[in-house]
Amino acid sequence: MTERSYHHGDLRRALLTATAAAIADKGPTALSLRDLARRAGVSHAAPAHHFGDKAGLLTALAAEGYAMLADALSAAGGDLLDSGVAYVRFAIEHRAHFEVMFQPGLYHPDDPEVAAARERADRSLSTALSTRPGHPRDEDAEATQLAAWSLAHGFAALWLSGALSTTTEGDPEALARRVLGQLFQQP
Repeated sequence: MTERSYHHGDLRRALLTATAAAIADKGPTALSLRDLARRAGVSHAAPAHHFGDKAGLLTALAAEGYAMLADALSAAGGDLLDSGVAYVRFAIEHRAHFEVMFQPGLYHPDDPEVAAARERADRSLSTALSTRPGHPRDEDAEATQLAAWSLAHGFAALWLSGALSTTTEGDPEALARRVLGQLFQQP
């Protein structure tokens, strides 16, 4: 068997892309570094050489996911309803990242890159909430943010699990806009 070269171009990107594909196929807990190397077309030692171990690889995927989520929420322009729909869109378009991000037992949640990206996403949601008229500015602000996140996250999780498939026409963003709009629309 010939050994493959580490000269893959952007090995980090190739491994993260292969990781997302593997998770889409089998879920995050079934991910193996050997299968990942095969998918990326690199030696079986390349993922471990680059990320250390499976948790290190999933830490990088979670950090990337939180950064992409922060960008998606920021692009919503500070509107709470648009931010909620952007959250759902992110979950659907980046399912592998979404699945890993909210299972901190799979990665190193205290990693500085993860923490910084998660903080950016939190700030984007806080900004959207703070521009809403009547937004509480005291201890209720944290509960309000948690309620908004829970609603958007819950909708995304229900959609991804297939629990909503019998109640919709197949357009998750349109349905999310209707559902989230029940609570997120301006008074």
